[in-house]
Amino acid sequence: MMSISDKIKSNPKLKKLVHWMLVSSYKPRLWVRIFINPFKHKRRKSSVVRWKTRLDLFPFNKFELGENSLIEDFSVINNGVGDVFIGSDTIVGISNIIIGPVEIGNNVMLAQHIVISGLNHGYSDPVIPPSKQSVVTANIVIEDDVWIGANSVVTAGIRIGKHSVVGGGSVVTNDVPEYCVVVGNPARIIKRFNFETATWDKIKK
Repeated sequence: MMSISDKIKSNPKLKKLVHWMLVSSYKPRLWVRIFINPFKHKRRKSSVVRWKTRLDLFPFNKFELGENSLIEDFSVINNGVGDVFIGSDTIVGISNIIIGPVEIGNNVMLAQHIVISGLNHGYSDPVIPPSKQSVVTANIVIEDDVWIGANSVVTAGIRIGKHSVVGGGSVVTNDVPEYCVVVGNPARIIKRFNFETATWDKIKK
């Protein structure tokens, strides 16, 4: 027996109607924000979302915010094309943009004006504008204890390993191993923690 969700997905007209009921100008409708999202999405104990944050959250994907985590003013959280998970004791700084699918761990520091987007617009067909082509998504994973500097960009499909640091203004286009410091556009490793000497060793060019 088909579930309600499967029935909606298999019927284009019904799917379009349901989408219209939930979404207005790429934002969730007011009734969705008031009557559905508080019961659908999970915000753990002592978590704070500043009142000037824009939460573009839809009930057909997940959003979770861990204990003691903070999302600062003027940030945008969007789960329209993929789940967004934010761990405990994590800070999302002023004016961050997080577009799912994204998984952010515990004790993560995100400075100001960072873009973390698991979404890309297709551009393969040169006849059709990219804005009208299908979107492509790839999950971003930011592991525990990561620090990302201001004005950085993390592109779709990237994994940033535990206790790594992304210097301000960097564009991360490749995975970052654990215990590394990366900087630049595209970001490259400049330091790696040496557990034998307990020092952050510079990486030779």
